[in-house]
Amino acid sequence: MIDKPFTTDRVDITAAGKRTVETGMAGLAALARAMDGPLGEAFARAVTTIGESAGRVIVTGVGKSGHIGSKIAATFASTGTPSFFVHPAEANHGDLGMITRDDAILAMSWSGETAEMQGIIAFSRRFSIPLIAVTSGEKSALARAADVVLLLPKEKEACPHGLAPTTSTMMQLSIGDALAIALLEARGFSASDFRTFHPGGKLGASLTHVSEIMHTGEEIPLVGLGTLVPFAAMVLSEKRFGCVGVVDTDGCLVGIVTNGDMARNMSRNLRDTKVEEIMTRGPKTVGPDTLAMTAMAMLNDHNISALLVMEDRKAVGIVHFHDLLRIGVA
Repeated sequence: MIDKPFTTDRVDITAAGKRTVETGMAGLAALARAMDGPLGEAFARAVTTIGESAGRVIVTGVGKSGHIGSKIAATFASTGTPSFFVHPAEANHGDLGMITRDDAILAMSWSGETAEMQGIIAFSRRFSIPLIAVTSGEKSALARAADVVLLLPKEKEACPHGLAPTTSTMMQLSIGDALAIALLEARGFSASDFRTFHPGGKLGASLTHVSEIMHTGEEIPLVGLGTLVPFAAMVLSEKRFGCVGVVDTDGCLVGIVTNGDMARNMSRNLRDTKVEEIMTRGPKTVGPDTLAMTAMAMLNDHNISALLVMEDRKAVGIVHFHDLLRIGVA
């Protein structure tokens, strides 16, 4: 441990933070520009290599590159590309057995000269396992051995000494995310597929379909055209959704009566008033396959508390914001 006292006298804290962000942005800008040249061509080959692989993506790296690699492997796995991280040192002591001929290896090393990586590189060459290098070392041992080289631009680290990996790891993370998203799009990976790998937490809840949580059958508050308002008010009170749908003789939705509609017409003689005289025409509705997060956004945008779920112009369910809150969508 280096015993040096902390003091704010020697540095402008905010300026240091801003400089770090700006330096990182400059690195990402350089990376984006490089994608318009040879890096873009290599990137396309890397995506094709991974996409055509029958196995998994084995991500490997040491130090900060290893930490970034572990995150990239997790991103691959969660977006439809089977992947896991293998530490090069552990690979040299038996974990090479986790890698098969059907896999592809994504090796991350800023210098490309990481000694611990030699075992996994040799293994990939021995068994003709596709090797994709992510490095800034154009003539490094890793680059020379790889089938595809994603050559990252050598940009200034945010560390004032140019030593602590900052900008470099940001570019590594960005190129890894880019690979994952390109593969996701090439596979047509959908929000439903995404939910398969994210069943828990708020994300899983947000990717739930309305059909999974909606109320159906006798629970749907519906009345027909010509119904007197007092009866509609009774249905509205019994069902407790804050609204009642109005349907025609074919069962098709033509409007909705809400608590607000009732309140706005209190000065009228509602006893002899029919629902079509006070209902809101063209109400906001959703389909059964609508995502819960989309339904919640509609409720918030239109300041309403419930949505009728429609299929072929007929109400097949209703979802209330309490239902969305209950599953964790907020």
